[in-house]
Amino acid sequence: MIMEAPVEMRDIEIFLTLADELHFGRTAQRLHISQSRVSHAIKKQERRIGAALFIRSSRMVRLTPLGERLRAELRQGSALIESALERARAAARGFDGTLTVGVLGALGHVIGPWLTAFTDAHPDVDLTLREAHFADPFGPLRAGEVDAQLVWLPVREPDLTIGATVLTEPMWLAVSSTCELARREIVDVEDLGDHILCDIGTTAPTYWADELIPPCTPSGRPIPRGPLVRTFQEMLVAVAAGRAVTLVQEHCVRYYQRPGIVYLPMTSAPVCRWVFVWRTGTETELIRAFGSWQHSRSYAV
Repeated sequence: MIMEAPVEMRDIEIFLTLADELHFGRTAQRLHISQSRVSHAIKKQERRIGAALFIRSSRMVRLTPLGERLRAELRQGSALIESALERARAAARGFDGTLTVGVLGALGHVIGPWLTAFTDAHPDVDLTLREAHFADPFGPLRAGEVDAQLVWLPVREPDLTIGATVLTEPMWLAVSSTCELARREIVDVEDLGDHILCDIGTTAPTYWADELIPPCTPSGRPIPRGPLVRTFQEMLVAVAAGRAVTLVQEHCVRYYQRPGIVYLPMTSAPVCRWVFVWRTGTETELIRAFGSWQHSRSYAV
């Protein structure tokens, strides 16, 4: 029994290219081979199949019905092969496995398009989200509980790497509905000198906490700090009770509507910039690719 030699991938490539070009000369030029090599490969496939794949004349080349069917089926197979090769290349670069990411509150919803774009580009990555709290923004990261953490800038931690900016949004002021500020349509940062801000404690670096709880107004007046809170929900309880006011990022206005709380826009509002950070010493190509991922996005915060 005579065994046929397996079909060469190059011959399949020649067939698919000729099916696109419908011209032997252009096919040869595109593949950087001789025209006789193209002709030989097609004749070999036709002998193997036992029927013509192309109708040739001095004026034109076109596919036979059998050739049309073969082209459609080979394209599907070619796409599967290329997909498998891309997954292998991604795996070789470390772009597979599980990636655990820490996010604060509702930000997982806000940056949903960003996360979806990344997982669409890297389908073999199993992305898992973990809720984090501002009282200890870097603790889970350093403990190895998450691979990357979404935090606001600035970040001045020597053991951490800062990725690309994921989201930029203005700050608003959350006050009790009984607070005199609640009767205004807009407030100024300078007004904070007359009110108490929540204190998020000492676990978070002071410079980082100061972005949310500034120590003084732009003119230099000190801003008093009051009730100690560890989570955003505790902060909202303190605000609703009239014990303090607090700066919040703009997405909170949409996701954290509560009875007894009013959100006010601010003139010359501070801007919050969100980035992913990760441990420099345990960085992988996957973590670096995730933290540096750039995607054209528009967030409805």
